[in-house]
Amino acid sequence: MQEEFLKIQNELKSQITCADSFQMENLKTVAGVDLAYWKQEHQEFAVCCIVVLDYQTGKMIEKQQFHDEIKVPYMPGFLAFRELPLIMETVKLLQTDPDLYIFDGNGYLHPRHMGSASHAGLLLKKPSVGVAKTYYRVFDTDYTDPGQEAGSYSDIMINGEVYGRVLRTHANVKPVFLSVGTGISLETATKVIQHFVTEESHIPAPTRLADLETHAARKALTEI
Repeated sequence: MQEEFLKIQNELKSQITCADSFQMENLKTVAGVDLAYWKQEHQEFAVCCIVVLDYQTGKMIEKQQFHDEIKVPYMPGFLAFRELPLIMETVKLLQTDPDLYIFDGNGYLHPRHMGSASHAGLLLKKPSVGVAKTYYRVFDTDYTDPGQEAGSYSDIMINGEVYGRVLRTHANVKPVFLSVGTGISLETATKVIQHFVTEESHIPAPTRLADLETHAARKALTEI
């Protein structure tokens, strides 16, 4: 299984683009994607929630969810293969066609640049960004902590290449770990993430709201 997944990742990674495939003035709708897991006896389940926000107003346009049993065991570096079946089924439920997807996780910040944000973005043929709350250490590389001011950042350099960005969205709070999925530059991704940060949270609104939806959905589903 792992050899097959590795082959798929290596075939797909050449399709990743770290340049903007859209004009900012045409960015109207942005989707946030997150998953929550739970175990029931000897089976593992997850629910995927997607919320779609208006880029200008930040208002939620739509939300959808889909849950199912998880068939792929956890293997470091291959998380996308656990998440993609649910993500793709949830996307099918959307009435909106989002211009950009933001995933709670990583994209280019991955040993083969194939985190869930990159893999899903390629399959969806949509620009995508990964925003993680915790650092995914690639090749045992540490990151440099950015300044404490809101908007401060430091790039994650590995073997002379920028894999992602450590971004302080609120002053004196934990940073987020930002990486390109595909079809967007790191600079534009940073602008989009900062645009969606509110006083309520240092996490951008699309993934923050998706995270809240997954917790509510998991609670409802496990109480049935």
